[in-house]
Amino acid sequence: MARKSPVALRFEKASPVDARGLAELRTAVAVDLTARWGKGHWSFKTSEKGALLSIRSSHVTLGWHGEDLAASFSLTTKKPWAIDKSCFTPCDQPLYLVSVAVAPRFQGQGMGALCLAEAERVARAWPADALRLDTYDSDAGAARFYACGGLREVGRAVYRGTPLRYFEKVW
Repeated sequence: MARKSPVALRFEKASPVDARGLAELRTAVAVDLTARWGKGHWSFKTSEKGALLSIRSSHVTLGWHGEDLAASFSLTTKKPWAIDKSCFTPCDQPLYLVSVAVAPRFQGQGMGALCLAEAERVARAWPADALRLDTYDSDAGAARFYACGGLREVGRAVYRGTPLRYFEKVW
C-alpha cells in the first residue's frame, strides 16, 4: 500500500484546557498499539489529570488537522528515568522527546515526520544542542521511524524488564 502524501498540521503549544483532548489522543494510541501488538508498557491509558501534569511539567505541542487533534509530542529538559546518559554524545543542553502520539486514523499520512521536524525546530530554538529519546525495542516501538527521520541509534538497554533503543540528533 502506498503511503499517502503528508497532511498539513498546525502546531500549537498545549495549555491546561487541552488536557482532556491530549488524554483522549494518548489513550487512543495506547488502545491501538495494544490491539495490534498485545499488552505491554505502551498499553497504559492517560488520564486527564496525567495529561495536565504533562502540560505543566514539559513543553507539549499539539498538531491540529483542521479542528481535529491529530498528533502530539512533548519535549523536556529533565532526563527520563529509562535514559542512560552514558550512551549519548556529551553535550550541554539536550532535550528529550517523549510521548509522541499520532491518532490512529491519521497514521501513515506523514504526520509523525511532521511532528519530528517540528520537535527539532522547537529544540533548536530552545536553544538545545541535541534531541534524545528512547523507544521500545519491539514491534510496538518506533526505532525504524526515528532512524528514517534522521536520528542516530546510540545504544540499547533494558529498563525494568523492557528492552529499549536510544536515539539522538546532535547539532
